[in-house]
Amino acid sequence: MEQIKDWLDSPFALTVWYSLGLVLLAWLTNIVTRRVLLRLVRAVTRRTVWHWDDEMVDAGVFKRLAQVVPMLVIQFGIKLVPNVPDDWDAGIQRLALAMTAVYGFLALSAVFNALEALYQKTPHGRMRSIKGYVQLVKIMLFVVGAIIIIATLVGRSPLLLLSGLGAISAVLLLVFKDTILSLVASVQIATNDMLRVGDWISMPQFNADGDVIDIALHTVKVQNWDKTITTIPTWRLISDSFQNWRGMQDAGARRIKRAIYLDAGSARFLRDDEKKHLCRFRLLKDYLQRKQDELAEWNSALGDPGNVPVNQRRLTNLGTFRAYALAYLQAHPHINHELTCMVRVLDPTPAGIPVEVYCFTNTTAWVEYEGIQGDIFDHLMAILPEFGLALFQQPTGRDMRAGLGRMGEDGGSGDTHARLDSPPRDAHNGG
Repeated sequence: MEQIKDWLDSPFALTVWYSLGLVLLAWLTNIVTRRVLLRLVRAVTRRTVWHWDDEMVDAGVFKRLAQVVPMLVIQFGIKLVPNVPDDWDAGIQRLALAMTAVYGFLALSAVFNALEALYQKTPHGRMRSIKGYVQLVKIMLFVVGAIIIIATLVGRSPLLLLSGLGAISAVLLLVFKDTILSLVASVQIATNDMLRVGDWISMPQFNADGDVIDIALHTVKVQNWDKTITTIPTWRLISDSFQNWRGMQDAGARRIKRAIYLDAGSARFLRDDEKKHLCRFRLLKDYLQRKQDELAEWNSALGDPGNVPVNQRRLTNLGTFRAYALAYLQAHPHINHELTCMVRVLDPTPAGIPVEVYCFTNTTAWVEYEGIQGDIFDHLMAILPEFGLALFQQPTGRDMRAGLGRMGEDGGSGDTHARLDSPPRDAHNGG
């Protein structure tokens, strides 16, 4: 007991008791600030009409500032602890000051996060993101913070450490190469309004095809239509090409550009009975009347040569089908009639004659667009036999079996060769 009493009366025991009291005081201040003051701050901010204070609370600014209080208690309270060696006293103060700086820089970083959140809720912030700039400022903030914290721990001036950075500038440029490239790319993207959050972009080299959901300093996130997310380095949007569909979305129209391939052997002149048959089509009645008057005037101007069919201008089933398809598009309720609308014949290919439909729908919704496009081509392909036209497709096994079956039915009588060698019917008579 005497030894314990002597130890309690010793200067070392006094130092221990004061140290424990200082730690307990720091712990109590931490409890008070986090459980009392922070709740009070949250309650006050919820009752104000401003939004910035709510964002500060959500970003954790006040939480970081509350963590500074225990460090300040230790930093200034260590001086009241008796019999502490000078080097221990200075070391603890530097450590507490460094932790104060850490929480201070974290609080400042949270302030930038709150400012970015406030900006994103503005009309301008929904179109242009400043996340890249905020991240750059935070990187610079953390670099400066790291220098100050290290200088505080070693007890040297921050300017002394900054002077040494010139010797390792080449290493820093190498380490921050992507950051520098991304910064330049972010400035160009924002200045030229090349990309916004919500834009639909296509970048095949990265398998990206979807909406931009985030634009940061180093990366741009694209949510593809299959709900996967593709991450693209920001600087690649400047070095490589990408397709932005914003113009289509702003115009409220989406282009249809697709061709029907027709069998070249089915293109021919129309017979008189076929003209009468096609006059029943509401969309073709005016066209056929106008075209026949035009052709009759042209052929009569030729004189006697105009009586010879080979010299005459005549209606073709292919041209009449193009006129019908154009009239069908112009009467379609889901086609944008203020933009280009045409039906054209492209260069013939080994796969047939392409007849291309070029128009714009009055909606950009994907499902609705595909439905409109499908209905148009379903109708055009189904009505081809009315014009004596046929779709082109490669022969299938079924076609081969049907051909061989017909040859077998002929039984080698020579009729097949006679049909193959017979000359075609007169084209002027509709053959």
